[in-house]
Amino acid sequence: MTDQERARKEILDLVRDYCDKYHNQKKDFQEGDRIPYASRVYDGDEMVNLVDSALEFWLTSGHWTDQFEKGLADLLGVRYAALVNSGSSANLLAFMTLTSPLLGDRRVKRGDEVITVAAGFPTTVTPMIQYGAVPVFVDVTIPQYNIDVTKLEEALSGKTKAVMIAHTLGNPFDLKAVKDFCTKHGLWLVEDNCDALCSRYEIDGQMKYTGTIGDIGTSSFYPPHHMTMGEGGAVYTDNPLLARIAKSFRDWGRDCVCPPGQDDTCHHRFDGQYGELPAGYDHKYVYSHFGYNLKATDMQAAVGCAQLEKMPGFADRRRHNHARLRAALKGLEDYYILPEACEHSDPDWFGFLITCREGVDRNRIVSYVEAHGVQTRMLFAGNLIKHPCFDEMRKSGEGYRVVGSLETTDRIMRDTFWVGVYPGMTDEKIDYMAQVLRDAVKA
Repeated sequence: MTDQERARKEILDLVRDYCDKYHNQKKDFQEGDRIPYASRVYDGDEMVNLVDSALEFWLTSGHWTDQFEKGLADLLGVRYAALVNSGSSANLLAFMTLTSPLLGDRRVKRGDEVITVAAGFPTTVTPMIQYGAVPVFVDVTIPQYNIDVTKLEEALSGKTKAVMIAHTLGNPFDLKAVKDFCTKHGLWLVEDNCDALCSRYEIDGQMKYTGTIGDIGTSSFYPPHHMTMGEGGAVYTDNPLLARIAKSFRDWGRDCVCPPGQDDTCHHRFDGQYGELPAGYDHKYVYSHFGYNLKATDMQAAVGCAQLEKMPGFADRRRHNHARLRAALKGLEDYYILPEACEHSDPDWFGFLITCREGVDRNRIVSYVEAHGVQTRMLFAGNLIKHPCFDEMRKSGEGYRVVGSLETTDRIMRDTFWVGVYPGMTDEKIDYMAQVLRDAVKA
């Protein structure tokens, strides 16, 4: 062992000891302790990886990124995965991939329509609007909180090019119906899988991970999500052309596929003809798209590599917590509508959704629950088109289209909230949350 290797080992051993001593001290739950809706779950593996990558001081994407992309692709059973700096960037990258001229007549152009929902997180929709495509909003259902597939044909027009929707809080949408609709009409399907990593859906007799059934899937690795690297996200696909386009958009829009820091891996760096550039122009600086720099760092990827190893256990615990909470709330159906999994699915739940029955004041329930130490969240935007970001479009009547009345979406905006089931929760915390939710209807 060299002096450098010995020093590195000493540092990493100290890091693991530090994490065990100062970060992983668990205490018994006491009534009155704050129960967040989500939190990081990690141990010395993540911290050691983080410091190990810092000692290399590569600072951008490198071998940890390669390892993470391969690990994520292997976990999900897809051919290609691209790490990015956030889940929102993953959605941006997935959508922009569909705008590439390399897709010919199937590319999404400005003015084309994309079917989606308003009951969700805004960055599923933001890329469409920023590009100049037209989101077409369809209502959702309760208690699945996903797109109402009976409205899909009504939403279709001659300008429809894609469907881009999320699996709400880990509960898969009706993938068979949506996939069949997209296949029938030649549409792209983008699965926003940011809240559903490791959720599963049975299709064509096989149980598959959500995010892998459509053309492109996206994930987020922000701390509340199913796994974390602080900030981070990913785009994944089985389609080699879409994978190539996605990496081009992610890496400044360049045509070259050499990894950062490497040159001429194809041995054709100076012998091509591109656009109206001089023959032999350096392929490293040829741009086939108007792209971005959406890469993550190796330090983020190193944390993600450790988290990937824990994903099966995280998923099991989320399912356990959700089932325990649902069982504990049995008998409150006169007050709460409890969540139900989509048929043919096995959700990796992100949270536990509750809709208050007519006559039950959500604000009163939420105030009581929060006052007793349980953190709550709304279903994100509730109804996105009611928000100030839509003020100008609402006034002009342009830029988006609505199918029907979005009646259920509006109800979710008024009556729905959720609490967490993240894998760091103990049975004692789940039972306490259930008791608070029971007491809230009597308060």
